[in-house]
Amino acid sequence: MSRLFGEMRQVGIVVRDVVAAMKHWVEVCGVGPWFYAEKLPVTSFGYGDQHFDGIHMSVALANSGDIQPELIQQRCDTPACTLISWTWDIRACNIGPVGLSTTTTNCSARCPMVNSIGQQAGSPRGHFVYFWNEGHPGTVIEMAHNTPDRELIFDAVREAVRG
Repeated sequence: MSRLFGEMRQVGIVVRDVVAAMKHWVEVCGVGPWFYAEKLPVTSFGYGDQHFDGIHMSVALANSGDIQPELIQQRCDTPACTLISWTWDIRACNIGPVGLSTTTTNCSARCPMVNSIGQQAGSPRGHFVYFWNEGHPGTVIEMAHNTPDRELIFDAVREAVRG
């Protein structure tokens, strides 16, 4: 994966209740502190070939070593990889890891290599895409543009754990 998209940085975990999940990770797994965003700031959002406004996802970030667990609670019905994974997993009673995320400084050059972009979004920290997950249901690969703002946030979260 790192040869194509950059090093793995995150494991995305879709949860029913992000606040309860943070508490569990701290008390049971010893992972924290957590950095929480009630509403992830998204400036553009597309799923498949459609554009959507108003996606609402709450996210929390922490680190365990160099890997960053990302807890994701989608709070709307907008079609998205997280919602599809969430509803599929709810029926299977199997909430858990749904995505592996990489970062790259050359996002636009790497995207044409993969013709299966399922979801893409922009944020103040940079662009990110999720690829369709045919062949491995339940796991999505995310590639995020490694901007200075994103790197600053990821570094701050990682350093908070070390301190």
